[in-house]
Amino acid sequence: MSAALTLVTGFSNLFISLIRSQIPSSIRMIVQMVIIASLVIVVDQLLKAYAFSLSKQLSVFVGLIITNCIVMGRAEAFAMQNPPVLSFFDGIGNGLGYSAFLIALGIIRELFGAGKLMGYEVLPVINDGGWYQPNGMLLLPPSAFFLIGLFIWAVRSWKKDQIEANAYKMAPQVSSKEAY
Repeated sequence: MSAALTLVTGFSNLFISLIRSQIPSSIRMIVQMVIIASLVIVVDQLLKAYAFSLSKQLSVFVGLIITNCIVMGRAEAFAMQNPPVLSFFDGIGNGLGYSAFLIALGIIRELFGAGKLMGYEVLPVINDGGWYQPNGMLLLPPSAFFLIGLFIWAVRSWKKDQIEANAYKMAPQVSSKEAY
């Protein structure tokens, strides 16, 4: 999955950068989406041809690459303003970074949710005579969002320059009589 995402991000940036001067601004997002969707279809077909069992396991998730905001964001923010080779490597770098984060997230969820990594028991669970009580909630989909939120909180607590400035100011205290 990580390889598929990285390849789609890299090649979508490359192709969008190659044709960026021919894309009318009124339809640029549609063109970007079509390019990304086409690459996802190619990746899905390659998986079906060369790794069918893996394709069956990833079937629905590969299609979700199309809607990934990271892929669209890099196409819009970087590939539309930069040359093709630089855009390709930006896409590869971002795909690898995103993949590393998702793999780390998966490791945390699997390790503390089941006590296993890749099917091998790492933390001996109580049911088998061990000491670890697995937290099954970590295996549920919403736990990923909570872990991502905790990660963002940790980074922003550690690196204060990561906090964005307010785009607006709160109005002074106004009583309800004055408001109407």
